[in-house]
Amino acid sequence: MISREKHDRMANAIRFLSMDAVEKANSGHPGLPMGAADIATVLFTRFLSFDPKTPHWPNRDRFVLSAGHGSMLLYSLLYLTGYEDITIDEIKNFRQLGAKTAGHPEYGHAAGIETTTGPLGQGIANAVGMALAERKLRDEFGSDLMEHYTYALVGDGCLMEGISQEAISLAGHLKLNKLIVFWDDNNISIDGPISMADSTDQHARFRASQWHTIAVDGHDPDAIAAAIEEAHKSDKPTMIACKTTIGFGAPNKAGTHKVHGSPLGAEEIAATRKALNWESEAFVVPSDVLDAWRLAGLRSAKAHKEWEARLDKTDAEKKAQFVRRFAGDLEGSLDSAIAAYKKKLAETKPNPATRKASEDALEVINGVLSETLGGSADLTGSNNTKTSQTKSITPTDFSGRYIHYGIREHGMAAAMNGIALHGGLIPYSGGFLIFSDYCRPSIRLAALMGIRVIHVLTHDSIGLGEDGPTHQPVEQMAALRAIPNLLMFRPADATETAECWQLALESHNRPSGLALTRQNLMPVRLEYEEENLCARGAYDLVSASDAQVTIFASGSEIEIAVKAEQTLTAKGISTRVVSVPCFELFAEQPEAYQKAVIGNSPVKIAVEAGIRQGWDHFIGSDGIFIGMSSFGASGPYKELYKHFGITPEAVVAAAEAKLG
Repeated sequence: MISREKHDRMANAIRFLSMDAVEKANSGHPGLPMGAADIATVLFTRFLSFDPKTPHWPNRDRFVLSAGHGSMLLYSLLYLTGYEDITIDEIKNFRQLGAKTAGHPEYGHAAGIETTTGPLGQGIANAVGMALAERKLRDEFGSDLMEHYTYALVGDGCLMEGISQEAISLAGHLKLNKLIVFWDDNNISIDGPISMADSTDQHARFRASQWHTIAVDGHDPDAIAAAIEEAHKSDKPTMIACKTTIGFGAPNKAGTHKVHGSPLGAEEIAATRKALNWESEAFVVPSDVLDAWRLAGLRSAKAHKEWEARLDKTDAEKKAQFVRRFAGDLEGSLDSAIAAYKKKLAETKPNPATRKASEDALEVINGVLSETLGGSADLTGSNNTKTSQTKSITPTDFSGRYIHYGIREHGMAAAMNGIALHGGLIPYSGGFLIFSDYCRPSIRLAALMGIRVIHVLTHDSIGLGEDGPTHQPVEQMAALRAIPNLLMFRPADATETAECWQLALESHNRPSGLALTRQNLMPVRLEYEEENLCARGAYDLVSASDAQVTIFASGSEIEIAVKAEQTLTAKGISTRVVSVPCFELFAEQPEAYQKAVIGNSPVKIAVEAGIRQGWDHFIGSDGIFIGMSSFGASGPYKELYKHFGITPEAVVAAAEAKLG
């Protein structure tokens, strides 16, 4: 047990490292680290199971700083508890170019940072995904290998963002009782008191979402500890409201918005040192305090060693699966399974919608990979993301492999990030491409973090028909292609769909989206090809030497391109068709390959039932684009293609007109 005096000195180490780092950078948010230092000190010295020497230990507790602007709280904790990545020099270089101590915590910059936070509300939703992954893996591997808590520290802003409601309602429904959220209840936002903009009874809100709630003084360490112990006994997720003073200890600025997002200033820091009886100069932690923190960092070393011993004694096959999956490696038999499936497709030449082709590919994949965890935002029958292997997960039974996320696209996408970050599982889920707009912040963060998350995005164009322009994605492909490090696939038939799935699964360090059709498509890959041609991003589907016309297309519009090519060829006009399933992979090919695929035909045409943006890379600014320049319309899909002029006849007419 730590005495109150010792606790205060340890918490003050966080406060002064934070305010000194913000002051030196002349940028940052000192208020939260100062206000939440007591919560963090109790958690890290008495409860959190972690090992700074082996930071990626799979069974560690997870700590998510959802209020990422308070990043100096986390950086201080990582330095104090002995993580090698965060040295005192890194603390001094807070928010400087190339420093691991970035403006908001960034996953991959330093060990101990479990996720990238900053956009408020994302962290709490990530934590829900981590808790979900823990519960699923505990069911699969047993509590000897997987049983830990997920803790998140949230601010008022996290709880105001709409994503938080999606996240907490999902967690409450699934009874994720190893999820514990600390609410830094300091009643201050950037503009001023929370009462200016919000009157929500957060306890009532969480309870309505099937959470247990507790209220404590956030500066009383024993009360905080008692609340955590109570949370550990609950059969529901728990929200602990910790009443704190933002900027605790600053004589003139504590409790005001002035301490939220600005340095305190030399004068106020000097006054705070006096008020909290802290005599050390900037960036110096007294040796007895640092020793106490380093001991806290060693607290779980025994638990870690005991876990390693349990892993060693585990059945060889089960252990191998566990180790493989946390390494992120795929089963070696996946390639041969995909190859056999592609051979079958070449023989049978089916013509399904690519959403159905995706389901068929997943049937093969889910039979080989036990770590895929499917789901949908209440569109299971439309997205085709459920296969024979994926029984539904329920609040009382986590043996399944399919999550009914409900109509919560925003929360679903962020929870999937948490599942991927936790390790041991590969999350994929389904939604409509139009609703990628709801998922976009989480997809962007997945790309920023470089994590394997797969979004099945069906109903990918005006081809969905009668639901009309509210549901017809026109600009979404271009918008998603604009996100760095995201792979966007738009396959043309069943074979391309299987290849795109294989590529998404093999992409360890980037998320993927698969844009898939509602309508049936004719097969265009008619021969078995061992190589994954989609891996090139674009390739010759129909070759022609000295082609006068080259038609580039993706997805459902490949069918239009092929029919146009047949007509042009019959007229004696040499024509190529290039399938472009993935812009991003094409851009990564050698320059010579890209030049060869783009070619030098005098007429270049791109066909996609979306906007032109991005296609000029293939056709040039003077190329012909046949697609959308407006929103869609309601009507049967074949009539819509005619109405908007996206037809083989339109391609032929455009080519002939250009050739003169």
